[in-house]
Amino acid sequence: MELDFEKSGGLVPAVIQDNVTNQVLMLGYMNKEALEKTRQEGVVTFFSRTKNRLWTKGETSGNILQVVSITRDCDNDTLLIKVNPNGPTCHTGTTSCFGEEESANRAEAIRFIAQLEEVIQQRKVNPLEGSYTNFLFDKGINKIAQKVGEEAVETVIDAVAGKLDTMKGEAADLMYHLLVLLSASGLELKDIVAVLKERHNKQ
Repeated sequence: MELDFEKSGGLVPAVIQDNVTNQVLMLGYMNKEALEKTRQEGVVTFFSRTKNRLWTKGETSGNILQVVSITRDCDNDTLLIKVNPNGPTCHTGTTSCFGEEESANRAEAIRFIAQLEEVIQQRKVNPLEGSYTNFLFDKGINKIAQKVGEEAVETVIDAVAGKLDTMKGEAADLMYHLLVLLSASGLELKDIVAVLKERHNKQ
């Protein structure tokens, strides 16, 4: 069944959602041309009611919305578009047009970890000369596990000593090396999250 553009005078609302964090970023409107352009180019284009023309989000700021998926609702008159945003979505400079910047900051942190995991996976599949990640992969599980242990100990030492500034660096090293270890072991963050969810549901 085709989208019902006529119900709202030729436009349908499009809810924009972060593909990684599921945070709602903004609401826009699309006509048939805007939707077709969005599908063809993989970048969200709206129909601007104020400018009375097609408007690609980020066409001046560079903060485009890269399309991951487009889904229609049960009434065929609303779209849900999941995206990977290239920078802040709101014109005010915030992640979302709906505020909640503290939540947005947490969401951005989650997004970066997901992006880092993706880069590590790419290095595993497509090695890059001079890459430290590939150096670790080449050394094997034992070396990677050793690095995780070293960084964990250093993080604990700084935590006990109250050295928060240096602890942040050690914790960052720990998280990175743990991601590499997971990848080298054939695991992903989602596997760990699944275990955490299972344990949480039992509490």
